[in-house]
Amino acid sequence: MTTLTYSVPGISCGHCKNAIEAEVREVAGVDSAIVDIDARVVVVEGSAAEDAVRAAVVEAGYEVDSVS
Repeated sequence: MTTLTYSVPGISCGHCKNAIEAEVREVAGVDSAIVDIDARVVVVEGSAAEDAVRAAVVEAGYEVDSVS
């Protein structure tokens, strides 16, 4: 299992958290997706393709700044 952290500077509230987590959890291979509002990151565990997770964040209405 891989853990990737996606920097999403547009995260600012509970609605952002819920929207992003819901979209990312739909991606095949995602075991967990947790948004940290204060750090403005999404931590994703699993075997999902990075591009698919990025696309899910964009679908939720947010931009991914970087991945580590």
